[in-house]
Amino acid sequence: MVKDMTHEEISLYIIKTLTENKKAEFEAALDELQPYDVAAIYKELPEKQKSRFLLHLKYDLLADLMEELEKSEQLELLNMLGIEKSSKVLDLMDNDDLATLLHELSPEKIDSLLSEMDTKESNAVKDIMSYPPETAGRIMTNRFVWIRNYYTVREAVDKLKSFAEFAETLNYLYVIDEESKLVGVVSYRDLLLAGEGDRIDNIMFERVISVTVTTDQEEVAKTVERYDFISVPVVDDDHVLLGIITVDDVIDVVIREANEDIEKLSASGKAIDFDTKTLVAAARRLPWLILLLFIGLISGRIISSFEDTLKQVVALTFFMPMIAGMTGNTGTQSLAVVVRGLISHDIDKKVIFRLIMRELGVGISIGATCAILISVIAYIWQGSLTLGFVVGSSLFFTLIIGTLAGTIIPIILYRIKIDPAVASGPLITTLNDIFSLLTYFGIATMFLHYLM
Repeated sequence: MVKDMTHEEISLYIIKTLTENKKAEFEAALDELQPYDVAAIYKELPEKQKSRFLLHLKYDLLADLMEELEKSEQLELLNMLGIEKSSKVLDLMDNDDLATLLHELSPEKIDSLLSEMDTKESNAVKDIMSYPPETAGRIMTNRFVWIRNYYTVREAVDKLKSFAEFAETLNYLYVIDEESKLVGVVSYRDLLLAGEGDRIDNIMFERVISVTVTTDQEEVAKTVERYDFISVPVVDDDHVLLGIITVDDVIDVVIREANEDIEKLSASGKAIDFDTKTLVAAARRLPWLILLLFIGLISGRIISSFEDTLKQVVALTFFMPMIAGMTGNTGTQSLAVVVRGLISHDIDKKVIFRLIMRELGVGISIGATCAILISVIAYIWQGSLTLGFVVGSSLFFTLIIGTLAGTIIPIILYRIKIDPAVASGPLITTLNDIFSLLTYFGIATMFLHYLM
């Protein structure tokens, strides 16, 4: 019905079915849409149509819609549904997504919603919320299919069919023993190729890659990336299987972590998006910028210290912005490379040494190229071979310093267990301004007699 329609045409069609109260056509249209598309249409509806839209949705589709909305929109939707209807929707939501939503609410509101939910589901959510934020326990779900190691393939398939609608993913069946400890894993392919009477413990893989409930979510993402998993099991210290983490949750983690690193690299503090109010956005940026403002005053102090040099060779001022800017740029480039590498690679002394030597080589290559170019430009522009040498040699050394600063500072922070992304771009740039000015005016003062 809607397969050949554009997004705008689908939205208009949905509004038309709502206005004309054509419930059958409305439900048929939504059945052909993905949850993301349903959420997009819901957000675009006029306020007066949203209540009617929700009234026509089945509980399972309401749960899917909830998981596609932002937190503020989820809370708004819950208020529109009311406690009784909300509790039924929350029962159908993935427990990890629900735990994330409830984490933002007051204890009273959490208790109110959980008390109306199914006891088993609410207990599962409470268990997830008991784990520290940004750990495997906090993002896992208990909606998976497990089987006993003594099952036959026929018994495993029967259980799989029984719980197909319950499970979040059915790519793997996790095998547990009598004590609920994880002892193996079986894939769909294993079941298809095995005979119906074969025992699971004869066809399962016993070496199962798993994470513990306290494993950091970034490490979970690395595990999924390293082994190309669709899901990864979560166990406790006794190796008891507690839940699984699926690849869609890992993608959410990767996006959140990337956004956090971008915020730190830009020194913008807490999250700022398109909807953040002006004063709030300003307040979140100000602390870092005020700190950098005072650090930047050091640059002014350096320039004033070389006032006599500047008075005698005014042409030096022409190249100050270029020297400082280029040094900051190379430092920021190296910083981005290092922070990205620290996330995706296992770091040891050998890797660090190789990285520093690589970036040193990069700094020398870039410095030499830019130094020769600016030396020629300075000579042609000002007619002074000595000035060209001073500017070129200063740029050569400052680009090497900037590259190494952008490499070494985040590595040091990483080694002392501080998030390397806090070595933000503006901070590296400000420090490199100081290094570059000291180098530039130091070399210029050494050759002042020749410059005059």
